[in-house]
Amino acid sequence: MHDIEPFYNWLELYSAAEDPRSPLYGAENSLLQYTHTIYGYYIHPQWDDIDSETLFLKILYADYDLGFAVIEFIGEWNDALHNDIMKLKRNIIDPLVQEGIKHFILIGENVFNFHGSEDDYYEEWFEDVEEGWIAAISFRDFVLSEMRSYNIDSYVNTGGTLDELHWRTYTPKRLFALVNSMIQKRLGA
Repeated sequence: MHDIEPFYNWLELYSAAEDPRSPLYGAENSLLQYTHTIYGYYIHPQWDDIDSETLFLKILYADYDLGFAVIEFIGEWNDALHNDIMKLKRNIIDPLVQEGIKHFILIGENVFNFHGSEDDYYEEWFEDVEEGWIAAISFRDFVLSEMRSYNIDSYVNTGGTLDELHWRTYTPKRLFALVNSMIQKRLGA
């Protein structure tokens, strides 16, 4: 796991550590020293800590004018034991929502497991972005299946064309436009 890096091709366009409106403003990540582990396995030092033992992330891009953020995850999303959704909601999502972000693209190809619990924080997040949306792309099928068993798909858009999106090939604004178009088609159907 130590060699799985967050996506870095947009780094010249955005850095959460250099964005004064970001909840990760001023975060310092070593390029040489491995400090964080998930179940005893070191992860790449560029992943950001959200105060969870098992889930780390990187805000890849935020655009306050268009009101969207792209967030990539690594680890185990564990609401049952570690209440990861509460930590994510309070430490990352709430500050972004206060800054006007109402569209969230969650990238989960490096989420290796999901353990659900209550859906209260997902419902709260959904209500916070009433005029926006939350979309999950590149999550593994078994992770999405587990999320559905806890009713998370009532709040987070998943599946279908979102699963087929090769997100790395787009610029952040183009990715947002594509995901927004897909979700608007779903809402119109």
